[in-house]
Amino acid sequence: MKKYIVLFIAGLFLVSCGTDHTNDPQSIKKKIREYQEEIAVLNDKITELETQLGETGNSTGQESGMKVRVEVAQIQPFSEYFEATGELEAEDEAFISPEVPGQITEIYVEEGQRVKTGQLLAKLNTSLVEKNINEVKTQLAYAETMFKKQKELWEKNIGSERQYLDAKNQVESLQNKLETLQAQYKMSLIYSPLSGYVETIIQKKGELASPGMQLMQIVGLDKMKVTAKISEVYLPVVHEGDTVKVYFPSYPEIVFKRPITRIGHVVDKQNRTFKVQVTVENNKGILKPNLLASIVINNYNSDNHIVVPSRLIREDMKGSYLYVAQKDGDRWVAQKKYITMGKSYRQKSEVLSGLEPGEQIITDGFNNVTDGAVLQIVD
Repeated sequence: MKKYIVLFIAGLFLVSCGTDHTNDPQSIKKKIREYQEEIAVLNDKITELETQLGETGNSTGQESGMKVRVEVAQIQPFSEYFEATGELEAEDEAFISPEVPGQITEIYVEEGQRVKTGQLLAKLNTSLVEKNINEVKTQLAYAETMFKKQKELWEKNIGSERQYLDAKNQVESLQNKLETLQAQYKMSLIYSPLSGYVETIIQKKGELASPGMQLMQIVGLDKMKVTAKISEVYLPVVHEGDTVKVYFPSYPEIVFKRPITRIGHVVDKQNRTFKVQVTVENNKGILKPNLLASIVINNYNSDNHIVVPSRLIREDMKGSYLYVAQKDGDRWVAQKKYITMGKSYRQKSEVLSGLEPGEQIITDGFNNVTDGAVLQIVD
């Protein structure tokens, strides 16, 4: 109001100056003093009217106050959680490679096929080994016959001890050779070390396989584990055995509550994180390795502080504050209360000090009130 009057008077001053052909500085200064006196008189009148208006507004009592809703401040349990993103891994997974070199002659499975532990997956060329086995078997049969006869003669004290021992040694030597060849033959047969699914067949029939060269990948989906990397600042609050919540963005309906099964013993120097693993079941086979997962971990709990909605807390140069409704005679007035905040989580905040249980916190209309404003509390 004052601003508009001042501008109006200034406008009159400029108009008068524009129409006055007198450029005498003394005349101009005189006019300025006259206008300043007029402004002072008008300001006094405005102040008097504003005072009367304020007294009239307050005299009507509570019904004329600003309408607000309140909530009773009370001590409540409070928990804070943090979330870590991880990946799902299969606990049982193997890249299959042969123990001996050889040409692949047969592959008995297909990609996507379910296999059991010990099931034959592939076979290498065993023709040479089989031929050697047959030769050794023939030699062994002859050596065993000769040993049997030599033993009968030795028992009748016919022949020398050396002949008996040579025959016996020949049998044992061929038996050992046969066992070695049979072991080589078994190494040419590739069996599944676990139950699961054939995810990938890397080599084809007719190609040359060798130890260390991946032939196929088998993945077991029954047991899975979620591995996440967590900042080292959480090391003091994360423990093996703590129950956490695990969910998957791709399958929001699947939620597990499981204990932490493993905590890494090394902090990564590059990103200052440590590993956390949680085992989950996959009975229906829906979950897949490398699926994104989230682990929700509780890192703080308290049950001895007042908890308020975070939206009620505002800040100024002095710090954080909120408004409460206080009784002043027969009316309610707003009071600005500076508080010390604790932790905040999901639109809730702890109040460590500055607010007492039982005080009436203004929850609706708090953005429009000022300290000392008259209030009308509504349901």
